[in-house]
Amino acid sequence: MTSRYLEGRTALVTGSVSGIGLAVAQALASAGARVAVHGLATVEEAERAVVAMRAAGAPEARFFAGDLRDAVAISGMMAAVEAWGGPDILVNNAGMQKTARLSEVSDETWDGLIAVNLSAAFHTMRHALPKMAVKGYGRVINIASVHGLVASEAKAPYVASKFGLVGLSKVAALEYASAGTRESGGVTVNCICPGWTETALIEPQIVARAATHGGDRAAGVAELLAEKQPSRRMSDPAEIGLLVMWLASPLAHNITGASIPVDGGWTAQ
Repeated sequence: MTSRYLEGRTALVTGSVSGIGLAVAQALASAGARVAVHGLATVEEAERAVVAMRAAGAPEARFFAGDLRDAVAISGMMAAVEAWGGPDILVNNAGMQKTARLSEVSDETWDGLIAVNLSAAFHTMRHALPKMAVKGYGRVINIASVHGLVASEAKAPYVASKFGLVGLSKVAALEYASAGTRESGGVTVNCICPGWTETALIEPQIVARAATHGGDRAAGVAELLAEKQPSRRMSDPAEIGLLVMWLASPLAHNITGASIPVDGGWTAQ
């Protein structure tokens, strides 16, 4: 297997203008994939992400807009990506997070998190998987969370959405397990379940913890990790990108329906 084993493939990564999504898209670009970038972004932010894909090695990259709370908008985005040549690889990465006690969660918060974190993946997969099956090759990699495997207080919508994403992925994996061959690469559907990872998504939680330590951010991070993550080390988004890149390879043709934790031992407890 060469280092450019994704040449001729097209990857769509939702939420790929920053954080884990950007790192995932760059990893796929480095293996030769054309990259469809997506996210809530200004024109300048979108262009920077596209430039970053080309710098990472993508032969082509383009930004696609689409509000993931809107099924019609998702259909339009998927049609546009299909017209561009794909996707052969779909990474559902875009996500929302908000902490609140169950009794304090608003209807708007619940609906928004479920729509972006769970329903959007259903809509993208519904469009992409039948075409992957016809080709005999396809990779769906859903960025779930450690909270798709275990729960935490004050995260009801987030935990519900991520548990749902893990279940949705297992069903899709079963339905498409026989598509393709070892030679063609097959069609697989998997989840990656990160623990604490250095992204903007968790910054509000760090700030809240830091406030109890006089604004000391390092102390806030240490407190967060000590509670849950035995390694007491955060993951870097690039580490998630490398795992996605491997799951997209021909070698991973028989890995499907898995939920792979990258959590420093959190779910081993």
